[in-house]
Amino acid sequence: MTDSVQYRATGRRKTSVARVILRPGSGKMTVNRRDFEGYFPSEALRMEVRQPFAATETEGQFDIFVLAHGGGIHGQAGAARHGIARALLVFNPELRPKLRQGGFLTRDPRAKERKKYGQKGARKRFQFSKR
Repeated sequence: MTDSVQYRATGRRKTSVARVILRPGSGKMTVNRRDFEGYFPSEALRMEVRQPFAATETEGQFDIFVLAHGGGIHGQAGAARHGIARALLVFNPELRPKLRQGGFLTRDPRAKERKKYGQKGARKRFQFSKR
């Protein structure tokens, strides 16, 4: 790649990992070599991914390339959002207060709780029988 400037970062959410590359451009977004609108079918997910740009008023200034793997579509959207926020920090560290205020830099620690042995699920038990 001979492009002059690019900003790279990694975002994580649940079991998803997204590698994000920002390049100065017109605002074109590509996720896993597919069109952004085609990859994230719902408008809610697309809005979630764009949130860091709205918070920092940098919409349309970068071409975004995301390589996401693991988890499902919601986890990948959250990972992409986290990665974009981190990449914006590499671009301009002065954006930290705005990104921090929006909660975009915090890695969401919530994940599925593991199933326990002798139980039906993580919390649910088998039916108790006294006799």
